[in-house]
Amino acid sequence: MTLPSTSSSVSQFTGLRRLPGCQQSFAPVACRRPAPCSRRGTIVVRAERDPSKRVVITGMGVASCFGNDVDKFYDSLLAGKSGIAPITRFDASQFPTNFAAQIKDFDNEGLIDKKNARRYDDCLSYALVSAKKALIQAGLEIGSDDFNKLDKTQCGVLIGSGMGGLTVFQDGVKNLVEKGYKKITPFFIPYAITNMGGALVGIDTGFMGPNYSISTACATANYAFVAAANHIRAGDAELMLVGGAEAPIIPVGLGGFVACRALSTRCDEPEKASRPWDSGRDGFVMGEGAGVLVMESLEHAQARGANILAEYLGGAITCDAHHMTDPRADGLGVSTCIRLALKDAQIEKEQVNYINAHATSTLVGDVAEVKAVKKVFTDTKGIAMNGTKSMIGHGLGAAGGLEAIACIQALRTGWVHPTLNQENLVDEVSDINTVPNEKQQLDVTAAISNSFGFGGHNSVVVFAPYKA
Repeated sequence: MTLPSTSSSVSQFTGLRRLPGCQQSFAPVACRRPAPCSRRGTIVVRAERDPSKRVVITGMGVASCFGNDVDKFYDSLLAGKSGIAPITRFDASQFPTNFAAQIKDFDNEGLIDKKNARRYDDCLSYALVSAKKALIQAGLEIGSDDFNKLDKTQCGVLIGSGMGGLTVFQDGVKNLVEKGYKKITPFFIPYAITNMGGALVGIDTGFMGPNYSISTACATANYAFVAAANHIRAGDAELMLVGGAEAPIIPVGLGGFVACRALSTRCDEPEKASRPWDSGRDGFVMGEGAGVLVMESLEHAQARGANILAEYLGGAITCDAHHMTDPRADGLGVSTCIRLALKDAQIEKEQVNYINAHATSTLVGDVAEVKAVKKVFTDTKGIAMNGTKSMIGHGLGAAGGLEAIACIQALRTGWVHPTLNQENLVDEVSDINTVPNEKQQLDVTAAISNSFGFGGHNSVVVFAPYKA
């Protein structure tokens, strides 16, 4: 993430498709992958052959401005639907930015009991619902026979958040100032801290393995994927629920980012405000939600007969070690992270043909990311690079989780979603396919997903179709 250096410079704040007639949404990919329009190589397989060290994805869960269903979420992205609209949760009329990709009428689908549903901060609710939805898709619905057979000591939870329970924090401070400390809810601390979403998931599932929160701003979810995969490879766990959750669209959250001069102010056309790489971009758009994956060792997934959605090939994290909010001008932190992720994935750069970019729609951040990408991918021919945030805004700590799901859906369906509002692109992407405004067919051989955060935190993860 970056703060603007002047008032005029905003910088780097940075499902499977259901087949007609199919009863399940996780039909084998072979039955519906279209012919490719471009590919740089064949489907790749991690060189690691030990099934206990290969990490696969068997479930996905989402809470988004398009709902809680992974199919609907990705279908909305493919259709180029914008989830960005005027804020209705509170009166934002006095703010210079009054729009966001807000979740409206959130439905917990009965996955949270009524008493706790009234108490929980939205950040906690998003984490719980997306985690439980991921388990359901993985064939591990809580209470089912297959779920009960799990060794809970070998199952963990790693769901991070950049800000935690921001609403309960805001309300607690308000009560303290206006009414005194006696009016602070006893849930103030437990619901505000960033680890509580994952802790509550652990309590509800009985998972006793690794359970903690990573909080690296907008890089949070990707950091969680890297850490969880390392736990599985090390034998600390056989299965992990992993991702990020965030619920920042409240007065203090909006006001904080307004104070940073980080947000777009295109209030007359909010659906056109998030426009990665477009010369008319003027800042990012706030989003919220959660994205959670079920990650498990290939050995464990095969033993229980799981339907494997994709393979996590590898990932990496680095730090710019440069500035609290500004990216390195030379892009070294990001380019190094990409190279390390490919090294961990044990694949060559030529095998990657899809990049889900961080692409926040800020002046400095968008260009800095492209420069770093080009340091690694010196030949961008055949690579599609899109920006999910053009439709769902910037989910902060949840962004990497939501975008990982977009990556996995792309490689499973053979379609990559468009980047909206591509009208007058900057020169830096003149030789890159940004998937402008319309979805495109692509037989994804390997995909990388980038996420960066305040403090110079860089993260890159690599996914590919699973192949035995």
